[in-house]
Amino acid sequence: MPSLTEEIQSFSRSRLRRQCTRVTCLSGRRIIETWKGSTVTVVEDISPPDSNMGYIPDTSWDLQIGRIKPFLLLGSQDAAHDFGTLKKYKVSHILNVAYGVENVFPLLFIYKSVQILDQPDTELTAHLKDCCHFIQQAKEESGVVLVHCNTGVSRAAAVVVGYLMSCDAKPFEEALSLVKAARPASCPNPGFMEQLQRYRPYP
Repeated sequence: MPSLTEEIQSFSRSRLRRQCTRVTCLSGRRIIETWKGSTVTVVEDISPPDSNMGYIPDTSWDLQIGRIKPFLLLGSQDAAHDFGTLKKYKVSHILNVAYGVENVFPLLFIYKSVQILDQPDTELTAHLKDCCHFIQQAKEESGVVLVHCNTGVSRAAAVVVGYLMSCDAKPFEEALSLVKAARPASCPNPGFMEQLQRYRPYP
């Protein structure tokens, strides 16, 4: 009479099918793990990605810079943290309007931090005078200022729109259009948009 171990081995050889599992790594690399018995084979998965496989994080840096004026740039914290990008665009001043994002080159650039929460009920216009003064300072010193938040989409874009309205007397729609043309990802949150539409920098 066969032993229990022999029965299990016989069953495994004759009845278990070859199995495979598709795995998506955090890097986005997709592999197939195939095993039968105690043997595992790992190969690259070259099949088209399945839209239901779940979220794959985008780990690439956003170094796209929107040139609003020769002295005024708009970007993300990635750009503000990349020395090569700052050097390429001849940045001298950095206006950081993110919340909790550090200034990484304090000895190399002139910084100003204005911590603004990216929430629709945040009073954006209360910060515009301070931000505009710093941008004007960079201009008067023949410098180049980069305005950034986390992603360079909402807060920084809204501040630059406010600057164009305050210091260039641009109407809201024209200022927003200029910002979007320079950095297409720009999209201030609805609360900021509403505040800027009502914003009257001059009586």
